[in-house]
Amino acid sequence: MRVFNETKIEKSRLTSTQIIVLGFLLAIVVGSFLLMIPAATARGEHTDFITALFTATTSICVTGLVVVDTFSHWSFLGQLIILILIQIGGFGVITLYSAIMMLMKKKFSLSTRLLIQDYYNLDSIHGLIKFLIRVIKDTFIVEGIGAVLYSFVFIPKFGFFKGIWVSVFNAVSAFCNAGMDVMGANSLIDYQANIPVNLITITLIVLGGVGYVVWFDFIENLKRSVKHRYNIRIFWKRLGEHSKLVINLTLFLLISGTILVMLFEWDNPDTIGKMTVGNKVLASFFQSVTFRTAGFATVPQESLTPSTCIVGCMYMFIGGSPVGTAGGIKTVTIFVVLLNVFSFIRNRTEPVVFSRAVSEKLINKASAIVMSNLMLTMVLMIALMQVCDAPALSAAYEIFSATGTVGLSRSLTASLNVPGMIVVMIGMYAGRIGPISMALFFSTKRSDKNDIRFSNGHFIVG
Repeated sequence: MRVFNETKIEKSRLTSTQIIVLGFLLAIVVGSFLLMIPAATARGEHTDFITALFTATTSICVTGLVVVDTFSHWSFLGQLIILILIQIGGFGVITLYSAIMMLMKKKFSLSTRLLIQDYYNLDSIHGLIKFLIRVIKDTFIVEGIGAVLYSFVFIPKFGFFKGIWVSVFNAVSAFCNAGMDVMGANSLIDYQANIPVNLITITLIVLGGVGYVVWFDFIENLKRSVKHRYNIRIFWKRLGEHSKLVINLTLFLLISGTILVMLFEWDNPDTIGKMTVGNKVLASFFQSVTFRTAGFATVPQESLTPSTCIVGCMYMFIGGSPVGTAGGIKTVTIFVVLLNVFSFIRNRTEPVVFSRAVSEKLINKASAIVMSNLMLTMVLMIALMQVCDAPALSAAYEIFSATGTVGLSRSLTASLNVPGMIVVMIGMYAGRIGPISMALFFSTKRSDKNDIRFSNGHFIVG
């Protein structure tokens, strides 16, 4: 009887993937009901369920696509609820749960530690709680510094109390790559030539997007370099291969994105065509950064040329880097897939980067992530065109933005009907937790490994 009970409990226990998926879903549902209360709106009126659900989903999934203006529809209470949801989405519900456990001085079980390890894609549970504490502490420090820097611009503009609120909201939204703001209907278009606002926002977005692992590795190596007076070459050499790869990929994507935006928008009078050369470079750089899952905009997205929009879809699909607040398939994921392709073309036995081999397991995982995200995005794009009769380019931009948790739109979001809103919500939710996580959630078996080795079949590809 005891064996039967233990087996039954083991079978009924949720996997870490299921806990993560359900945790995000629970946070969305709770956030929706909170946003439905009359006090959450500026007019003191009840918000319909689908609008509240969409807003809660875009907040938790740190996307930024909105069907009602955040600054005008919601009261201070509503905006505060949205800000909390954004912070939860940036941290992740598992981090929030762990923070509550630490505040209550509860001990972390082995299963909880494994859950946190799965959530952050870490190699080991060693030093996990210390890592978690540092994530929370450093996030608040960076957001706080960002809010203080913003306040020098926004307090003179909006007054003391509203200026402080706008500064805090923008700092959290930018670091969490949410792209939502409470300043007005034009995002940051009114600040397209404001260098401090641009640079603060860019810095927060990039810091949130490179990932905590890179942060901590960079900071620890910087401390050692200062202590031992290492030069830049030694400092770079002592960085982990993951950190070096992420930094290189981030710089490449930001610079290439800036060049492509300038190339395609230089003479476009509706975006950067009428700006000075310096402002053109600044706006192009900001657009390149915001493509990487941020969602803020300093130029109207509906006025971008088709070429820029296609480039934007590619960059939104890639997104930021692992173990951070950004979405997308992640920079390292696409790099691993492309590295494997070029290694095959060059007839190499294994892909190598920074004198380190990339494992076959990692290549398989990266390939699965790329294909599952691409298939999901294509299906949702077709579905959106069907239910909303949306133009192909606008639908593609909207869905790549949703599944990449970016938040940029060619003015399509506000005009979505209910089926269209449902399609976009599915994209945002799946993009935040990952299509593979969704598939594993519905899997009835914990493992389906092929322990049996079969003889090779004769198949033809290419």
